[in-house]
Amino acid sequence: MQISDYGYSSPGNPSGEAGFALSRRILDELAARSAGERICELGCGNGYLAGLLTGAGFQVTGVDASETGVAIARKTHRDCEFLCRPIEPELVDVLGRDRFDAVVSSEVVEHMYRPRDLLEVAFSILRPGGLLLLTAPYHGYLKNLAIVLSGRFDKHVNPLWDGGHIKFFSRRTLAALVSLIGFTDVDFSYFGRGPLLWKSMVCLARKDGAGENGH
Repeated sequence: MQISDYGYSSPGNPSGEAGFALSRRILDELAARSAGERICELGCGNGYLAGLLTGAGFQVTGVDASETGVAIARKTHRDCEFLCRPIEPELVDVLGRDRFDAVVSSEVVEHMYRPRDLLEVAFSILRPGGLLLLTAPYHGYLKNLAIVLSGRFDKHVNPLWDGGHIKFFSRRTLAALVSLIGFTDVDFSYFGRGPLLWKSMVCLARKDGAGENGH
């Protein structure tokens, strides 16, 4: 299934200024890891973050279902490997099991009809002990209430946005999903705005070994 342009009009546009800042935050989270480690970015868009990771010395494979995004990524970041494929179970056979030291996915899981597909792929392609770094928009009671009271509910959950957000995670529900797949040492930090109104969650977790669901 081809995904529409989704804003990938140039190599320097990771969804606006917030996207730039979040990409830098992810790079900071990975800074202590060894150069040369293999990282897979699930939902790489136009390759902006993959390019940052490659520049930091990592070996990067990016995956995205957008033909437009992948075309820009391949043209702009020639030191990375990019695959134009949806994030679904069959992707594991293409990428290889237990291959990567880390899997990164930034602001992608909330767009998926079946979010566990992304987590199951990540678990399968990570080596034992590998790191998952996942970000998603933050939703909590007070933030949701603020959205309603400000009159922005229709815009926030706009059903007319093709390819938009279809899952709305709180810390509790995202942690439950990550743990269900078999990840351990699940930890959260936050990004953007301020306490209780955070823009995004940054979830770190590890694959310690065989998990649930047949992994």
